[in-house]
Amino acid sequence: MNGPVTQAQAEAQDRGRRVDADFGDLPLAASADAALDRARSLGASHADLRVQRMRHADLSVRDGALSSAVDDSDLGLGVRVLVDGVWGFAGIGEVGPDAAAAAAQEAVELARVCAPLVTAGVELADEPVHAGVEWVGPYRLDPFSVEQSDRAALLQSWSAPLLASRAVTHVDARLRLVKEQKFYADLAGTTTLQQRVLVEPILTVVAVPDDGSGSQTMRTLGPPSASGWEYLLGEGWDWAADLAELPDLVAERVAAPSVEPGRYDLVIAPSNLWLTIHESVGHATELDRALGYEAAYAGTSFATVDRLGTFRYGSELMNVRGDRTAEHGCATLAYDDEGVATTAWDIISRGILVGYQLDRRMAREQGLGRSNGCAYADCAARVPVQRMANVSLQPLPAGPSLEDLVAGVERGLLVVGDKSWSIDMQRYNFQFTAQRFYRIVGGRLAGQVKDAAYQGSTPSFWASLAAVGGPRSYEVHAASNCGKAQPGQGAWVSHGAPATLFTGVNVLNTLQEGSR
Repeated sequence: MNGPVTQAQAEAQDRGRRVDADFGDLPLAASADAALDRARSLGASHADLRVQRMRHADLSVRDGALSSAVDDSDLGLGVRVLVDGVWGFAGIGEVGPDAAAAAAQEAVELARVCAPLVTAGVELADEPVHAGVEWVGPYRLDPFSVEQSDRAALLQSWSAPLLASRAVTHVDARLRLVKEQKFYADLAGTTTLQQRVLVEPILTVVAVPDDGSGSQTMRTLGPPSASGWEYLLGEGWDWAADLAELPDLVAERVAAPSVEPGRYDLVIAPSNLWLTIHESVGHATELDRALGYEAAYAGTSFATVDRLGTFRYGSELMNVRGDRTAEHGCATLAYDDEGVATTAWDIISRGILVGYQLDRRMAREQGLGRSNGCAYADCAARVPVQRMANVSLQPLPAGPSLEDLVAGVERGLLVVGDKSWSIDMQRYNFQFTAQRFYRIVGGRLAGQVKDAAYQGSTPSFWASLAAVGGPRSYEVHAASNCGKAQPGQGAWVSHGAPATLFTGVNVLNTLQEGSR
């Protein structure tokens, strides 16, 4: 396991930026002192305060015309305590010493009310003190400094040439922005101040054929990113190329034949495989799911703790890492919501399950050492829960390119871009579609097919991993809508993958399946 991010490393990541003054100048230290002093005086053995502001902006353009625009924020604080091994939490929508002290008192009272229901006390894994650290994510241009009219103008400029194409009937463009600011303090002496921005542009073209054969869509492949406005201007993704090919791609999809079901060798591009990693590996190796704690929202996990260190998750080519430090990763922070310095670690090594995603409670409970920094809350009113890191399949240093993988397949499909997905509550049986499937015949691409979905069980699918691409085939994609917990919380998370080859995978025709 790699060591935690040091204070020097965290400061280096700042890149000269500072947390916005209108957040940093709030009475953060005074609120922390009031909350922690009140919790200590009422008998808490552990207490932490989190001041959090989340700013959200969503903008939609339909056929070149602005259809909706939202820009709002929420600010508040949350106090979490341990009293005689029992959790208590309270959140409030204001910041200041009085509000913080009141929240601490409410949290202690809740812990005492819950005590008769608790059968085993909570203990937390040890963590060094990290005092006075400030971290700002790696972005250059704050997207919230861009006028709303300029945001709309960008989406309109993207839409206009697509609407001019005879192949395109409608164009839907959406931009989602988030700025997250957090201050954390606990009784041990840790204090952290962090800020990051997240951006997600999506553009979808719709083709409605005159012959009534049914509409088809095609979407940009560019992922969400923990980046600034510069990302939308072409730093980190070639949006011009992504957009330019959409009319031809959707036209080809309209004319494409329906897939013949059967077993195929699949060359899966990173733009599709990231979502399969998210659902079949990322969620499955969240330790709260494996322990049965996260059962009500999308289930538990087949990857139970008795299998740690012995269970064969996939072929020996399968090496998966969890990483809360990856540059521009959507789950990247220097410190989590328990004051833990984030790190990177192995989850699957040579096909064997060797690690989980942890918070401090579960790390201590299972004797796994320190937490790997996976506690997170999406707003001040929510208690931190174990959330997914950036979980990525590692490339082989001398691995092949995507083109090389295609050239080695006699009969198969190239799978590009994510679309719909379905997976059971144990993260075991699944089915995935894609933006596009291409036939591979004799090592060459032979045009798109439609109505396809690949299915399998997690261990059998990953056991069929026959080739892993090299670093030049590696891409990072992401989700902005990962849901968990009750009340529900959302999170952004990235997943990297190289191009890959899976052999003998079952492919369905979704039209035929839907008619049964």
